[in-house]
Amino acid sequence: MSHKVKCALLGTEAEGLDYVPYPGEIGQRIYENVSKQAWQQWLAHQTMLINEYRLTPIEPKARKFLEQEMEKFLFQGGAAQRPEGYVPPE
Repeated sequence: MSHKVKCALLGTEAEGLDYVPYPGEIGQRIYENVSKQAWQQWLAHQTMLINEYRLTPIEPKARKFLEQEMEKFLFQGGAAQRPEGYVPPE
């Protein structure tokens, strides 16, 4: 069953996620405040971070970094880090 949220990233009311996408308190916060569209934007950004920084998400240090970036991206207006010199694909 879908629900509407006031999206923290987009600033509009939009369709919310179907399930809590991440464990713990932050996962519940995302479920309640992030739209499907914003979550997809985060997943694309996260993929870029993993590839550019050659992260292994199984490592605790990489998970911590990604969680911090997720918090910044979703709740601080897209203020997540981009690798220095990163040029998006055409």
